[in-house]
Amino acid sequence: MDIHRAELPVRIGISSCLIGERVRYDGGHKQDDYLVDVVSRYVEWVPVCPEVEAGMGTPRDTVQLAQFGSDIRILTKEGIDHTEVIDGYAQKRVKALERAKLSGYIMKSRSPSCGMDRVPVFQTDGSTSRNGRGIFAKRLMEAFPHLPVEEEIRLHNPRLRENFISRVFACYRWLQVVSTGLTRDSLMSYHRAYKYLLMAHSQEGTRRLGRLLANPDHYATTQELADAYLREFTNVMKRTPSRRNHTNVLQHMAGYVSDQLDSNTRRELTRMIQKYREELLPLIVPVVMLRHYVREFDITYLKDQTYLHPFPGELMLLNQL
Repeated sequence: MDIHRAELPVRIGISSCLIGERVRYDGGHKQDDYLVDVVSRYVEWVPVCPEVEAGMGTPRDTVQLAQFGSDIRILTKEGIDHTEVIDGYAQKRVKALERAKLSGYIMKSRSPSCGMDRVPVFQTDGSTSRNGRGIFAKRLMEAFPHLPVEEEIRLHNPRLRENFISRVFACYRWLQVVSTGLTRDSLMSYHRAYKYLLMAHSQEGTRRLGRLLANPDHYATTQELADAYLREFTNVMKRTPSRRNHTNVLQHMAGYVSDQLDSNTRRELTRMIQKYREELLPLIVPVVMLRHYVREFDITYLKDQTYLHPFPGELMLLNQL
């Protein structure tokens, strides 16, 4: 599916404080300028603040995760327990989010309600571990195991940011396939469009997905086949692409256009791919060259490859890889 023709919105759930809503314990916010100034032009936010929406109000006492045996509670520093209130709200809110058809979710890092990983957990002996997950985040990730989820602090890393946005648009395209009715043909079409992007994430994972679709009779229904495909697809896409894998993909794609090029142009394309491999050029340079040749020579096999157009180019994510 061409994202330039796809009907928006691409919906992303987000911790409300990250888009400037004053819902923090002190009445402030934690606005992330990249998300607000850049990403918001291409997505529709679905803001959530579990603590405010559960009725704790603003301003409010700060809360923290605390461990008692195998149980994790969310308490104020004075020991007031808000676990049941926030967890009860989380279960209801997550159920309501099913109707939003989210393509991703961005959490506030280290939050006792929204933190995805490494949230501080206070122990009874006075020590602190950093292996916690926010109560709302836990419910959300259990309910939507295939949903791309990240924390805003990790999105400051260009490679993680590109990978997350790529996964968001993959999820969005998947939702479009589902909305038009899953068939074996539509699954094959989706996979063909993602072949080279999947290769950038994992060549072995791409082969596993290919074998899965090549043996559809192993599954009783198309829905079972789709479920198995989505599980493996999610696992592959979670892997951040390596420079080596990108180089391999670029070389494979160049093979489809090289016969159309004169010797000087062919050498120039090869040189740009090599310079990317040596970290002398960003990924966008060889990708733009390939886009141009695919259009110019109408290379049918590559025209619909998502690798060349994984998300709106205006996000400029490939410029930083």
